[in-house]
Amino acid sequence: MNTLNPLDTERALQALLHGPKYPDKEFVSAGATFGEVYAMAAWLRRQLADTEQGAAICLAADNKAFLAAALLASLAGGPSLLLPHAFSARAFARMQQTTGFTAAISDVPRDFPAGVRVICPQTGQDGQGTDRSIKIPANGGMQAASSLLLHIFTGGSTGKPQIWAKTRVNIFGEGFFLASRYGVTDGDCILATIPPYHIYGLLFSVVLPLVSSATVVESMPSFPSEIARVAKEHHITLLASVPAHYRVLRDVRLPESLRLAFSSAGMLDAADNKEFCRTNNKGVVEVYGSTETGGIATRNRSLGEEYFTAFPTIDWKVVESRLAVRSPYISPDLPVDNDGFFIAGDRVEARGTHNFSLQGRADSVTKVGGKRVDLDEISLLIKKQSGVTDCVVMALPEAGGREHQIGALVQGNAVNIERIRKSLSDSLEPYALPRRIKTVARIPMKNNGKYDWPTIIRLMHDE
Repeated sequence: MNTLNPLDTERALQALLHGPKYPDKEFVSAGATFGEVYAMAAWLRRQLADTEQGAAICLAADNKAFLAAALLASLAGGPSLLLPHAFSARAFARMQQTTGFTAAISDVPRDFPAGVRVICPQTGQDGQGTDRSIKIPANGGMQAASSLLLHIFTGGSTGKPQIWAKTRVNIFGEGFFLASRYGVTDGDCILATIPPYHIYGLLFSVVLPLVSSATVVESMPSFPSEIARVAKEHHITLLASVPAHYRVLRDVRLPESLRLAFSSAGMLDAADNKEFCRTNNKGVVEVYGSTETGGIATRNRSLGEEYFTAFPTIDWKVVESRLAVRSPYISPDLPVDNDGFFIAGDRVEARGTHNFSLQGRADSVTKVGGKRVDLDEISLLIKKQSGVTDCVVMALPEAGGREHQIGALVQGNAVNIERIRKSLSDSLEPYALPRRIKTVARIPMKNNGKYDWPTIIRLMHDE
């Protein structure tokens, strides 16, 4: 594993806290400068100085400068931060029930539970505009690199939130790696089409520009014409997006300044990748990983990379057909074996010494009538059908909950369900055939580019 040791990581973090390399350079394009971000961070650090030991602060902002300032303040010895998966009153209430938080950092008024103290930084307020450095805390030694920085809440496929702790090195170690791996510098401008309060958006639109002195675009466009307009207006060099957006960007020409495109939060369709590359003469770097594991591997099909190549900063192996990783980016909440490996939920096949191919989720195999059924296999068969642009296949509990039936939600125009059933019957055993198939113009997605499973389940149960 070729990674920074703890001392090197801590030195890099301390250098980051020492102050911005270019105080007057824009952190946000046409917005806050790096100097102003550090000033806000110093102001926040003072505001949070009396926070009770062990307490965490809810970070409910999508303003990238505020997020960067809060991360810096936490790095400098401030309290750890709670990152919600949504900014609704319900999400905040559930988070408070879980954590008991009593203070929050926010960029706009939000529906926090009663009694929560809200801190709203303003550039230039209370002397912020003059303080461009953050004092390194007295306990900023090697242990600090493994101290908690974030607790990230995710929605979960059932709608029940999950919480993942992430340390300083989990988050910023990956940021330093990405900057080095892809040569990100102060000459880059990053556009992300995903929210910065989700892990992928946070890494690429807050942490990466912070550690590399790159500039980031504040807006988060989602429609193809809007993405193209914003990209040209800001002369972007890096694009971080999701498969759903690359699908609509297939024939959209982005500016010549673009040098790198990234995709994560799901598998990118090969045809969408090919068309984007044809239109823009740029391949897409697919980043494989998760909130809890951090980044694991990448693939760029335009370079002939059929399989995923693991980051050089991690070790991996195959254990009973499942991927096992040892990485500086995995959450301390994850169970690891005696050698430090976490066994992930994805089935893989090794392709030589350095590469692997994804074979679907281990939990995509369910049982119907006591027989094993691979949901990923069914999904792939449906996606080959005429008119189908996307599909999700799931196991729906029967009455009583002891057995399952297979259901499929199919996206596309002029989709012929009977033709799909006929084709599947030629390839699958009768027990594996979906008993319920529904078509929609668009499969529900969350704003982070992942499937909205609670809404999908409701759709499948609606008559």
